[in-house]
Amino acid sequence: MKQPIKGFSKLSKEDKIDWLVANYFQDNSKAKDLIKNYWHSDQKLQQLHDEFIENTITNYYLPFGVAPNFLINDKLYSIPMAIEESSVVAAASKAAKFWLERGGFKAAIVSTKKVGQVHFTFSGDFEKLNTFFNKIKPQLFQDTKGMTQNMEKRGGGILDIELVDKREALEQYYQLHCTFETLDAMGANFINSCLEQFAKTLKGAAEVYTDFSPEDELTIIMSILSNYVPECLVKAEVSCPVSELNEDDGIAPEVFADKFIKAVRIAEVEPYRAVTHNKGIMNGIDAVVLATGNDFRAVEAGVHAYAARNGQYSSLTHASVENGIFKFWIEIPLALGTVGGLTSLHPLVKLALEMLEKPNARELMMLVAVAGLAQNFGALRSLTTTGIQKGHMKMHLMNILNQLGATQEEKIIMTNYFKTRTVSHSEVIEKFNSLKTIKQ
Repeated sequence: MKQPIKGFSKLSKEDKIDWLVANYFQDNSKAKDLIKNYWHSDQKLQQLHDEFIENTITNYYLPFGVAPNFLINDKLYSIPMAIEESSVVAAASKAAKFWLERGGFKAAIVSTKKVGQVHFTFSGDFEKLNTFFNKIKPQLFQDTKGMTQNMEKRGGGILDIELVDKREALEQYYQLHCTFETLDAMGANFINSCLEQFAKTLKGAAEVYTDFSPEDELTIIMSILSNYVPECLVKAEVSCPVSELNEDDGIAPEVFADKFIKAVRIAEVEPYRAVTHNKGIMNGIDAVVLATGNDFRAVEAGVHAYAARNGQYSSLTHASVENGIFKFWIEIPLALGTVGGLTSLHPLVKLALEMLEKPNARELMMLVAVAGLAQNFGALRSLTTTGIQKGHMKMHLMNILNQLGATQEEKIIMTNYFKTRTVSHSEVIEKFNSLKTIKQ
């Protein structure tokens, strides 16, 4: 029976691995070899990776790909994407090429406001609390001057602090709802540091405020940024005459446009479809966010909350035809950074940002939004014409062949065989085994 271990974090990397393989793997030497096979041969680089998180034992690799030919605001980009899912990079590249010949993508920043909150309870009268807040509001700004002066020199900082009454949702619950501009930094540490100082100032001032009675108790619950940033918005779009939606000989441009728009409308009104629809968008967004060293979990949470902001989960993209012009667009919240964190530490993140010609945060927001729009266009184009499985299963075939240990020669034979046939796991196994038998 396995026993808990004390002081695991204090063990050396080698000792951590020895303990793990002794307790959790049947073939100790094979597990240990596999763990070490993914170490960098460059010890300095490996140490850098070891220090990103706690209890590191090895590196977990994801494919780092490139989707070229993205024309965005009349500038050509090759977009880096880190993702393991088959066909995502191919779909983005195909969409980029399609729109390259039709004017490319247009993108613009709507706003860049970020949010943080101090959550607290107060047992007294709201009017008394509101008067207190208005008196100490200048002090809240003053007490964070040491943290904000550098950000303010660059044009950012604290935008506003509001007292919000949330007692309808929870008894005695209030917020300091704070907005920030963090420029090229994602700003999590900056925002959280400011919020904790707000909480300290709020609590300290309340303790000496003479208009509060002993029963007027103010208790700080927590201080934390929000990953829901509905005012940190970017918009991306494509458009062209319907007649130019003519790349597929199997469907007329007018029919394609009609089916495409109906597919988007279904995702707007049907949550079951909207979740999968938006997941496809996030295939593109997450891949670029991860490649550029940003927090894809924060982006996911904020984007999905935005998709449900009107009370029902709905599509993030929209489409229309007006006066013979097809238009497809997305508007999403994205809190991203190009300085700080992994952006200045991870060598591949540095490479990705250099590939994008060292964008600022606003430019990166536009690039990421375009990747999501392109991914969605590619998915909807397949769904409304050939079906999603045709392209996807080609990639799936290669995954199965790699699992079977196929040689390069066998991969070519199998790929040619399935060019005009439906790919299924059982069919691939059967054909592969028969190929092996013939060769023997």
